[in-house]
Amino acid sequence: MTEYIAYLHQEKGTDIGVSFPDFPGCITAGETLQDAMKMASEALEFHIEGMREEGLEIPAPSSLDQLVDDNAREGAVVALVSVTVEDLPAKANITLKQSQLERIDRAASAAGLTRSAFMVRAALEWPASEAR
Repeated sequence: MTEYIAYLHQEKGTDIGVSFPDFPGCITAGETLQDAMKMASEALEFHIEGMREEGLEIPAPSSLDQLVDDNAREGAVVALVSVTVEDLPAKANITLKQSQLERIDRAASAAGLTRSAFMVRAALEWPASEAR
C-alpha cells in the first residue's frame, strides 16, 4: 500500500474538490468528506492504471517537505490517500534497427499508444505457441 498526498478544497456551498500534487490532472470531488475520500481513492487508482497502460512512470509519493512551497496547497486541507501500486514499471533497453523503430513508432501512433505501451501490448498478445 502506498500513500499519496491529496489536497482537499471547498468553497461555501460547493462539493469538496480533491487534487493530487504528484498526479497533475487527477481530480475528483464529493459532497461529504467521506464521499470525497472514497472518490479520491477511486480516481487515483484509475489514474495510475491509465498511466500503466500508457507505459508511463508512476511517481514516488512526495513528502510534505517537498510541497511546502506548492501554491496549489494554499487553503487546502492535506490528506493521505492509500492505493495499491503493484507491478511498478521497469525500464529496459533494447537494440534494434532505426527502420524497425520507425515502423514501431508509426504502428504505435496509428493505435493511439505510446511506443512502450504498443510494444508491451504486442509482446503480451503474441501467441503462446509462437513464443516457445
